[in-house]
Amino acid sequence: MMESPLVYLRLPNWLGDVCMSLPTLEALLARNYRVIVCARPWAKTLLSGYALTGFVPMQGKWHQDARTLRQYRKNHQHKTCFGLSLPDSLSSALIFRWAGIPTAGYRDDGRRFLLRWSIKKPTTSLHAVESWYYLAKQATTIWQQPIAPTPMRSLHLAGVPKADPTLFGLDPKQKNILIAPTAVGLHKGQVKIWPHYEALTQALQAQNYQVYMCPPPNEVEQALQNAPSATRLDPLPLLAFAQLCKSVNVVICNDSGVSHLAAAVNAPQITLIGVTDAARTGPWSDRAICLGQMGKWPSLENVLQHTHLISTTP
Repeated sequence: MMESPLVYLRLPNWLGDVCMSLPTLEALLARNYRVIVCARPWAKTLLSGYALTGFVPMQGKWHQDARTLRQYRKNHQHKTCFGLSLPDSLSSALIFRWAGIPTAGYRDDGRRFLLRWSIKKPTTSLHAVESWYYLAKQATTIWQQPIAPTPMRSLHLAGVPKADPTLFGLDPKQKNILIAPTAVGLHKGQVKIWPHYEALTQALQAQNYQVYMCPPPNEVEQALQNAPSATRLDPLPLLAFAQLCKSVNVVICNDSGVSHLAAAVNAPQITLIGVTDAARTGPWSDRAICLGQMGKWPSLENVLQHTHLISTTP
């Protein structure tokens, strides 16, 4: 019996991007590829619900990562394999080339001569989910074991059951709102954080909503500055935070990792857009509402109106 093809899958470095890569990962597994994920160490826990063949941690230093990957392949005696690099950085292609893995990827950033299969980006503008899926579809067609033609319209992070809200200190009889008033870094020099989280918190509390936030340790100070009146929960591990998103009535967040993680567990959410393009990086979910647009944040009144609407919908 012929063994299923083996693919080393390089995922992006950011939480939201990894979430948007899930349809590609799931399609490869559904097509009986044996998948070894190469990603930042925290992604191993996030993807623990998937039947991966292996996981290779990437630390962000190309020479170290190349040695790690080369040694992993040698230890497991993977002579015949494919590589699929979703990031279009030069370093991601260089790592796979140095490890001796024949790789498919987009031909941006001078990568063409590092890739075995250099794939041209589509001429039409695609959502990030669709763009990475398109790359995988082209590569697997070349490998003569193509994945399904199009990705599913929603994300499905495996291994995250809905938890009892009381485990997080929430009262299930109350209307519980989880806000994420932070976002790491800038987007083209612009702050990605909606400026009215504190006013929103106070307005919701005046109407008997319970407003919580649960920032990671490195974002606690920023969260307290942006919404000091919200009840702060202690930081949670990634999968526990995903369960928290499923346990509240609404998640309200920026176009950030929280938005995509909430989408990945099918949580109702409102994503606030002001400096990014929702058509490119918005949440891939039918249960998400995007308010605002590039160059114009939504008003406080608009966010309050939609919060009431979602929180009262069964």
